[in-house]
Amino acid sequence: MHQAPECARTPRLCGLRRRLWAALLLGTAAVAYNGWLLEVLLPTGLDPRHSYVSELYAADQPFQGLFSGIEVACALLVTTGALLARYTLPGRLAAAGWWAVIAFAACSVADTIVPMRCAPSVDPSCEAVNPWHTTTSALVHFAIFSSMALLSAAAKTGCPSWPLVRRWGPWLLPCAMVCAVATVGPLFGGPGWHGIPQRAHLILVGTWFALLAVALVRPLTHGGSATGTPAVTYIPRPNADNLRQQRHHLSAASTEAPSPLA
Repeated sequence: MHQAPECARTPRLCGLRRRLWAALLLGTAAVAYNGWLLEVLLPTGLDPRHSYVSELYAADQPFQGLFSGIEVACALLVTTGALLARYTLPGRLAAAGWWAVIAFAACSVADTIVPMRCAPSVDPSCEAVNPWHTTTSALVHFAIFSSMALLSAAAKTGCPSWPLVRRWGPWLLPCAMVCAVATVGPLFGGPGWHGIPQRAHLILVGTWFALLAVALVRPLTHGGSATGTPAVTYIPRPNADNLRQQRHHLSAASTEAPSPLA
């Protein structure tokens, strides 16, 4: 006898498991995306105030393998978490937002495939603009900003809604964009102090992943179920027998009622 799969028999339980796994993966990615903090412990030779984080995995740097490996691991965590979470919030905006998260991960991997050739903050002869790396970095920013905008809008307009994302997403987006814009000085011949806003930007992106992780494990508003779909309350319709009994009682009551002229 054919037995139905577990997810078909217990969709609520499987939906909850999906959400918990997605939250765990995205929460871990929030920490991994700020793996640059290891530069405090390692002799990288770079000044965090005046260097890009991508210089940590430039082709000529001693810890290139470590930091590029962290970047790839973070991309895998984000991709798997987004694939698990993409059905938790209904609607096209939410779907597009999760695909933007996946695009962010793919572009992050591309960022490590075409790294900076050298570290311009310590090598005056090194050019700050590497066409391929600059392009992939720009795509990373575009994808993460798109995910913030789309998922925040979905949390606001969708039913059920995500109160945490609805409240904090619109604040994270402009703050992250301002920090990102503040890092472009070396691209236009104005180096110096761009490392601080870039690291602040990475912290905000990690905060965004952590916010998504917390939102996944908190109950949805408007009676949402664990699978992310709105709960439907069943209201039984009266059958024909009940209607006939109600009409009989009404007619009997009107017959027994005394006439106002009596």
